[in-house]
Amino acid sequence: MATPDPQAPAQTLKPVDYDRVQHGAYAKGRALPAEAIQRYMDLFAQRLPARRPLTFVDLGSGTGRFTPGLAEAFGGPVYGVEPAGAMRRAAETGAAHPRVSYLAGEAAAIPLPDASADAMLMFLSFHHFPDKPAAAREIARIIKPGGRVFLRSGFKGRIPDHWWRSYFPRSGEIEEAMFPSIAEACAVFEAAGFATAEIVPLVVPFEGDIAEAVARLRLRATSVFEHMTEAELDQGFARLDADLAAGTIEEKPTLGDFIVFERLAHDTEITPA
Repeated sequence: MATPDPQAPAQTLKPVDYDRVQHGAYAKGRALPAEAIQRYMDLFAQRLPARRPLTFVDLGSGTGRFTPGLAEAFGGPVYGVEPAGAMRRAAETGAAHPRVSYLAGEAAAIPLPDASADAMLMFLSFHHFPDKPAAAREIARIIKPGGRVFLRSGFKGRIPDHWWRSYFPRSGEIEEAMFPSIAEACAVFEAAGFATAEIVPLVVPFEGDIAEAVARLRLRATSVFEHMTEAELDQGFARLDADLAAGTIEEKPTLGDFIVFERLAHDTEITPA
């Protein structure tokens, strides 16, 4: 993986419009095996009260990759909040569950009452929020005191060396610009009335068949590809196909880091914006 130049100016990345791109292929392109979903549910359960049911919010729920799993694991109700109508409609069709409701909303305007949720998941969605401090304050509004928020993200300085990274060399530089650092993410939530309960550095094994993984990657259902040129993508996929045919692609684990935040009491002093 190419090492980003610390002296290079930071990139300004355009927002990804999921109503225009990715919604048609996202569910298939970003699918995870049931065992991987369950692994995350178990990790979250270890950090939540044993009582059930728990009301959960999946913020930036996309096509509902994790939302039904949250309902099965924690009882629900579970609210999948997603701003992109096309992603939300795909979730309603492909990830329906009797204890899940998919809601139109975004991180700074969540259509739920105050102190209505026990827990929240943000799975690779936080970096898309245009106003992160406003989002953290809105999240603090709906999470009950003592409730927990799970932020699963890439983090600047810990960009994972995915099995496909070397085929798209500039992707690492883009993701360094795309994601906050762990310190930056913690500062945003702590200013909004949360305590950082735990930082979990997680190594995720490669799972599945490499040919299937290449086929899913070809769907381009990852936002880093939206910031690359067609020439870069064509060259990368050509090299990838050649190595797949030769059997020389290296399967490797990757990072799945997440941070656990705990909502402090409502009368706790919050740093003003």
